[in-house]
Amino acid sequence: MVTFLSFIFVLGILIFVHELGHFLAAKYVGIRVEKFSLGFPPKMVGKKVGDTEYMISWIPLGGYVKMAGETPEEEKARWEPYEFMSKSVSQRALVVSAGPVMNFILAAFIFWGIFFFGGKQIVHDDRTEIGFVGEATPAQKAGIKVGDVILSINGKEVNDFREMAEIIYEQVEKPVLVEWKRGEVKLQTTIITQKEKVINQKGETEEVGKIGVSPTYSIVSLNIFKSFWEGLGTAVFILVETIKFIIALITGTASLKLIGGPVFIAQTAGETARLGIVSLFSFIAILSINLALVNSLPIPVLDGGHILFLIIEKIQGRPLSIRQRSVLQQIGFAFLLVLIILVTYNDFARLIR
Repeated sequence: MVTFLSFIFVLGILIFVHELGHFLAAKYVGIRVEKFSLGFPPKMVGKKVGDTEYMISWIPLGGYVKMAGETPEEEKARWEPYEFMSKSVSQRALVVSAGPVMNFILAAFIFWGIFFFGGKQIVHDDRTEIGFVGEATPAQKAGIKVGDVILSINGKEVNDFREMAEIIYEQVEKPVLVEWKRGEVKLQTTIITQKEKVINQKGETEEVGKIGVSPTYSIVSLNIFKSFWEGLGTAVFILVETIKFIIALITGTASLKLIGGPVFIAQTAGETARLGIVSLFSFIAILSINLALVNSLPIPVLDGGHILFLIIEKIQGRPLSIRQRSVLQQIGFAFLLVLIILVTYNDFARLIR
């Protein structure tokens, strides 16, 4: 139940903010909005206020804003001043791009709040002091405690946590000789690592060895202005890393197996909700940036595809013909269908693993 409710909550926020962006931009440039729907048809409930019918629909995997005269092939399109196609290319581009922009703003706002209320966590992985020891882990059974400093692994001196972890990762369910210091006392014992499975960049499952420790960290309080810039910087960093991942998918250096869909989102939403409100909202922020970026791809039927149509219209001085739009949108639908099949397969394969 937690997983299902978390899934609805996460998607509800992302869809609402995205469609709200389109809605507000349309209102700003004077376009009449006929429908504002959370979810895809059939309609569950709805109420008309002014020119707009606000609805909640049964299929919770998206939403839409229906604007008057949105496409030139509509029978009702009369090129009235309040219709979408009557607006300039720049005004229509503003309306189309407002959805992804709002998703990015949402992510930056969430990170802003996290840094302002919770402070900035600085992980001290440049040293080998232990900040956390997991329950019933090999490290705890060996007597390692918080505050201990690891000196060497298998006789090799280690100077930072990452160097130490890399050595341990390679020893899967094997003994490692660990030397550490507690105050002025040096201790040493052999620890059998525990096996954990991780997914590498190729989408393959790898087994690594771990002993169950984490580095120390500190929390630095930030004022409202510093937390804003920290939140914005975090959102930009995740955006850049997501772009790099998409490029890696296109070039083949990252596996398509890493792509997740609704089942993965639901599972992760449930897991983060159990970890606490900060983890859940961090997940929402990351997912919101992913949604903004994916929607901006130049694929027909996505926002990026509509932006592409507008760029072509600006260059050639007229909109694409109905036939041209239809062909391109059919290609876009076919691509999305293949993508849906792929992510669904990945989701269930991941569950089985």
